[in-house]
Amino acid sequence: MSAGEFSVVQFFPDDTHETICAFVDARTAVETAKSYTDRPAALIGIIRRVIITDGGDYTVFEWKFGEGVTYPPNDGKQFVAEAS
Repeated sequence: MSAGEFSVVQFFPDDTHETICAFVDARTAVETAKSYTDRPAALIGIIRRVIITDGGDYTVFEWKFGEGVTYPPNDGKQFVAEAS
């Protein structure tokens, strides 16, 4: 993945959405998403969902109100090496 291919989008209770930033590097996308998930609007449910998409329009991160980070899944295994 190259720099400048990520977008951050926020979703609202009425199913509308807004692109917060587009064509930014990975660091900027993560920092922006974190900022939006920590805002009072997210804590009370005005912001219902925040996603990061990559240049192919695939979702690479998702946060949902009341659930927290839902993607990538956190089953505790993704950083555990398989036994050979």
